[in-house]
Amino acid sequence: MSQPENQNAVNPLPPVVVALFLLILGIEAAFALGSRGLIGGPEAVGWRLTALQKYAFSSDIFDWMLANGVWPAEHAIRPVTYLFVHGSFTHAVFAGVMLLALGKMVGEVFSALATLAVFLVSGIFGALAYGLILSGPAPLFGAFPGVYGLIGAFTFLIWVRLGQIGANQARAFRMIGFLIAIQLLFAVLFGGTKDWVADIAAFVAGFLLSFLMVPGGWARIRDHIRHD
Repeated sequence: MSQPENQNAVNPLPPVVVALFLLILGIEAAFALGSRGLIGGPEAVGWRLTALQKYAFSSDIFDWMLANGVWPAEHAIRPVTYLFVHGSFTHAVFAGVMLLALGKMVGEVFSALATLAVFLVSGIFGALAYGLILSGPAPLFGAFPGVYGLIGAFTFLIWVRLGQIGANQARAFRMIGFLIAIQLLFAVLFGGTKDWVADIAAFVAGFLLSFLMVPGGWARIRDHIRHD
């Protein structure tokens, strides 16, 4: 039996996932080069701090906008822009690696637009939950809420698969249970921020969005309702 010459042993990464990864790493590379004085001149040393001040999500600013009913564009974009600004090179690399891994698994089933929507909408939902539940000056930044949205979508795919074979669907939630336990343990032992609020909210959003984003999602929902 012959095989096509152009058949890949490993499925390539979805282009939309690669684009998100390159955007995150490109911004991080600019910060790294600027901090070393290789680009941007003397002011480039403070690019990361400036970006965090301008693009990170702030609960205080969000509360102010809610209270006054005023939504300046420079602040209204923060629920999206915070996903692409990180606190360090290590922070960005870890987020990028998880984005590639989860994005590949989700992007092999979802369309490119659906994969992008899960990442962005889940990230927005995570930021809004962070702003509504918490208050204070600690900003929210980094791609992890969007990644947790992809974890929610991946959990949905496992959940559906387990249901198809008649297995216990609760097993699909082992990954998120483990990740939440690790985050809470680190929070208790070492303190730190409460970003896990945004992560959990984004996971829930990613899981629920998947009912609509998976191919044939609307049809499956209608069939399920009709059979109940």
